[in-house]
Amino acid sequence: MLFPRCHLDSTPKRLIIGPHAIPLTRTEFDILTTLASNPARVFSREDLIDRIWKDAPFVTERTVDVHITRLRKKLGAKASLISSRPGYGYRLTTQKNETTFQRRLTLSFLIIFVIFTAGVVVFEQGQARRYRTEALEERLDAYAEMIHACVAGDTPDSIDLKVLLPLLPQELRLTVIGASGEVVYDNLFAEPGELDNHAGRPEVANARKQGASYDIRTSASNHIPYIYYAKYFGNDFVRVALPYDVKVKHFLQPDNGFLYFIVILFAVGLLFIHYVGSLFGRSVKRLRDFASTADDADADLGTAHFPHDELGEIGQRIAGSYKSLKESERTLVREREKLLQHVHSSAEGVCFFRPDGSVEFYNGLFLQYMNTISDVVVSDNPALLTLDVFEPVRRFLASGSGEQYFETHLQDQGREFLLRVNVFDDKSFEVVFNDITRQEKTRRLKQEMTGNIAHELRTPVTSIRGYLETVLETPMPPEKERDFITKAYRQTLALSELIRDMSLLTKIEDTPGSFNFGKIDLGAVINRVTAELEPALQAKRITVENTLPAGLTVNGNESLVYSIFRNLTDNVINHAGEGVHVTIGKRAERNGYVYISFADDGCGIGDRSKLNRLFERFYRLDEGRTRDAGGSGLGLSIVKNIVSLHGGTITAKERREGGLEFLFSLPTGDTSRK
Repeated sequence: MLFPRCHLDSTPKRLIIGPHAIPLTRTEFDILTTLASNPARVFSREDLIDRIWKDAPFVTERTVDVHITRLRKKLGAKASLISSRPGYGYRLTTQKNETTFQRRLTLSFLIIFVIFTAGVVVFEQGQARRYRTEALEERLDAYAEMIHACVAGDTPDSIDLKVLLPLLPQELRLTVIGASGEVVYDNLFAEPGELDNHAGRPEVANARKQGASYDIRTSASNHIPYIYYAKYFGNDFVRVALPYDVKVKHFLQPDNGFLYFIVILFAVGLLFIHYVGSLFGRSVKRLRDFASTADDADADLGTAHFPHDELGEIGQRIAGSYKSLKESERTLVREREKLLQHVHSSAEGVCFFRPDGSVEFYNGLFLQYMNTISDVVVSDNPALLTLDVFEPVRRFLASGSGEQYFETHLQDQGREFLLRVNVFDDKSFEVVFNDITRQEKTRRLKQEMTGNIAHELRTPVTSIRGYLETVLETPMPPEKERDFITKAYRQTLALSELIRDMSLLTKIEDTPGSFNFGKIDLGAVINRVTAELEPALQAKRITVENTLPAGLTVNGNESLVYSIFRNLTDNVINHAGEGVHVTIGKRAERNGYVYISFADDGCGIGDRSKLNRLFERFYRLDEGRTRDAGGSGLGLSIVKNIVSLHGGTITAKERREGGLEFLFSLPTGDTSRK
């Protein structure tokens, strides 16, 4: 039993609310059963996972929230049955719990009203009794004054009181007491000497001190209760007394009309308190129901409704503010997830530090870089900032310069890193590692290449200028003049060749996707190269033998493949010597690549240590000899880049019989296009 007219039915699994039955899934039934087992307890999400899902895989706190949200939607108007404690878990709210606040509020108002009413009644009754007592005292005081006026200066025996006594109440007792307390006269006793000394009577003793006093007590003389009033006149006392009977008691009692008014007012106040308590309780309950569901990730915050009163207006504003806050929180969570995803996928190693220097968060690339730079395993290292590699960072942070940015370079094991520090307003900071090894290598290579280009351009340009200046400034025979112009023309051809080769290299490196690939007949390409270079080959008595299988094709760019064989053949013409025999053949074919050998029996290079540098830009074995032989110094570098563009490899080696052999691979299918 959850609360009256609401209970769980295990067969089938459902929730009975009055005449309505809500079907539940097994998980939803188990959730309600678990919460109902201890309604006063808040069950954490971990507790619910352990009790309901046990060892089920892939169950997270989000799973619990999703099931709670679905269950609340099924409960409808009873969704507040399940309340949440933000950031912790859930509990079952019974009807007793639902009305606790209303009852407590009503009881509080009632107690305050009862105390106030009782106070008013007690005060009014006391004031009325005091007023009536004072009125009786004034009446008795008048009697005392009248009697004293009659007996002043004479003894009561000698005074005729017959005139005065009929004017006084019949039941009035009159006593004249001397200054020492002896009874001089008492209208109830013919012989006053029979009475005891009255100096010790309370009303007489107090009248001696205060001038007048009253007391209610039973007479010691005739054993009748009286209300006594005694007044001291200096030489004697006059005491008057009325029997303390029903008549006097009724006179002293306050009027009950006010009490009846208070009772009616109390009843009306009780109804009003109940109404106000219900009104406040309903508003607070709506606000509490909103708070119990607002923490759910899938809660619809726009469905909260409050009574149309001041408290309801406050609740509506609180709900609106919370809705805005929740939306801002969700936006922050989304942005945080985006940031974390960006940091994790960043090409930089990033680590965030708290103001005290402890690690808050780092990505995998930062950990990888740190394990490369430092011998210390930095994963989960609380003293990460104390490592030697962070010495520049510590100096920067300790400098107190107020700067928020710092960067420096680190080198380790042939790699170069750019270290950046960004300090935030709360004194937390981030350290960013960027591997700039490749960029620096590229930068130095471009710098070197720029210098080489300038050097290579300077030579032909200087030669052309020298030849032309000689022709223009020095008179010479036409034959000599023509010879100088011819030499200048050859230098322009060399310059044009250099620019062409540089343009080709730049295009291969910067825009490799601009080349179209297709099937190429290698035999046709080789025949084209030998045909174009036939005059130069014959001049050096160089022969070319093509032993490739007929119809052998590769997948590539025809212009680039042509450049491979053209540059290799030019290299033989320029550097291998005369009477050289060149053999082009197939070594192997596997994994979608054909391996081609380009070998000559020329002079070779003579120094095996220089083989690895053959493919460097502008590298020449003998600077003077090779420059005179022609060529831009980029031919073999172009060959290597073209082979790499096609996904292949190339190597060079000295032949035992003399000369060089280049072994390179080209794709036979579509594997070259990556």
